[in-house]
Amino acid sequence: MRPGVRLGIDVGKARVGVARSDLHGILATPVETVARQTAGSADVDRILTIAREYDTVEFIVGLPLSMSGGSTASTDDALAFALRLATAVDRDVRMIDERLTTVSAQAALHRSGRNTKNSRSVIDQVAAVILLQHALDVERTSGNPPGQLVDPNQGLHRD
Repeated sequence: MRPGVRLGIDVGKARVGVARSDLHGILATPVETVARQTAGSADVDRILTIAREYDTVEFIVGLPLSMSGGSTASTDDALAFALRLATAVDRDVRMIDERLTTVSAQAALHRSGRNTKNSRSVIDQVAAVILLQHALDVERTSGNPPGQLVDPNQGLHRD
């Protein structure tokens, strides 16, 4: 397992959930929910501030594919966000399949007695935790970095 803190990013239309790993890449924990910006770069700027606070070595962004594995409008939106992030940092930005992370986050919150309406910002953080924890577990078991690397000039490519 490569050492260093990673940030998990769950991109939504209104909010971006952010989670972080510990230095050893064992456990993901929630950090914050960032308001999504349709214009400007305040959302990416806030994530970069968080990254500096934790001395982040890598970013893991959720790739929302359809259940059949195809692209959707959300896929294109998350990729555009990841490209904005990759252009702004000198660290790796990777995308990992995030199918059902939001559904899993909602289910976990319902089991704990919270409803969706009052937990929207928390759901985004929990979804970011789920996708980052999955990425950490994949790397720990396979020995390889998870997902696909984002190239700011060419988009996604497999390692």
